[in-house]
Amino acid sequence: MDCYEIKSFADRVKGNSYVGRGIVVGTSPSGKYAVFAYFIMGRSSNSRNRVFVNEGKNVTIYPFDPSKVDDPSLIIYSPIREIGNKVIVTNGDQTDTIYDFVKEGKTFEEALDTRTFEPDAPNFTPRISAIMNLDDKYTYKMNICKSIDKDGTDCQRFTYSYPCIKGLGHFIHTYQGDGQPLPTFFGECERVEIPEDMKEFAEQIWSSLDNENKISLCVRYYSLEDKSSKEIIYNKNKGD
Repeated sequence: MDCYEIKSFADRVKGNSYVGRGIVVGTSPSGKYAVFAYFIMGRSSNSRNRVFVNEGKNVTIYPFDPSKVDDPSLIIYSPIREIGNKVIVTNGDQTDTIYDFVKEGKTFEEALDTRTFEPDAPNFTPRISAIMNLDDKYTYKMNICKSIDKDGTDCQRFTYSYPCIKGLGHFIHTYQGDGQPLPTFFGECERVEIPEDMKEFAEQIWSSLDNENKISLCVRYYSLEDKSSKEIIYNKNKGD
């Protein structure tokens, strides 16, 4: 196995009907754009009853049909928030934890040291997080907090730091596939190709995810010259 191999997103998820929630962060081939993508999937009616809503620089998940919400605690949160030249992307309410710590001058790692995996036994879904530093020297970090064993005895945390490499992205997701319980992601973040064109990338991700289980996707490209951004959001519940 070539640990330096870079694959397309489509190749990375091929044959995996349930990737879960996933984050991709990287750089466009020209080096002009810092890029992230975040998507969610779901198997239950409660999980599938969601949409992404853009709220300025932030994105929040809301129920598509509020009357059908059973338990909002793990499905309604803000996966994307900005603070200064930093962009936070996560699969849970740890977005707010990271935001608060950064606001106080503390670090990404310090914030996640206070968090653990989700309390959804027997899956113990990992919390996956990323932070993009859009200062003059663009860098990013990704983290996973996951159970140390099948019983949820304690939490293990892994943080990966990356420089800006043209055309390269890193992909982390919650599950290795479908199952009962769901098999947790393991290993380093996967290396993926980042297209120059945002719509091409968004359509590649959306079309590659299992059609029955995919719910929503947000892809955003930031100009590293002036920090302006452009975005695409797809919501299955709205027919996107």
